[in-house]
Amino acid sequence: MEAVAYLKYVRVSPSKVTGVLDMIRGKDVDVAMGILKNTPKAVCEDLIKLLKSAKANAENNFEMDGGNLFVSECYVCPGPSMRRMSPRAKGSGDIIKKRMCHITLKVKEKE
Repeated sequence: MEAVAYLKYVRVSPSKVTGVLDMIRGKDVDVAMGILKNTPKAVCEDLIKLLKSAKANAENNFEMDGGNLFVSECYVCPGPSMRRMSPRAKGSGDIIKKRMCHITLKVKEKE
């Protein structure tokens, strides 16, 4: 049985989130929380909330033991991109894409 938590429309590029998710995949929930608290990335605050939510879902909805959980699966999917215009030479403009992402985190109980 897995408990799932989703975080949608996060205003961070998916490529920046991927490296942080690779660090916590397969780790215990407490170890993953420590890694996120000591990693100097902007997305870590959002991932801490997401990990707490997944742990609470496991404890309250599926009666799993909170001290026996690990991050079984975590991945990021690209979301919509906001398009902004930046002025360029001769009256033209470049499009700047401000990317968003959707993050999924699943926790499972050790057997």
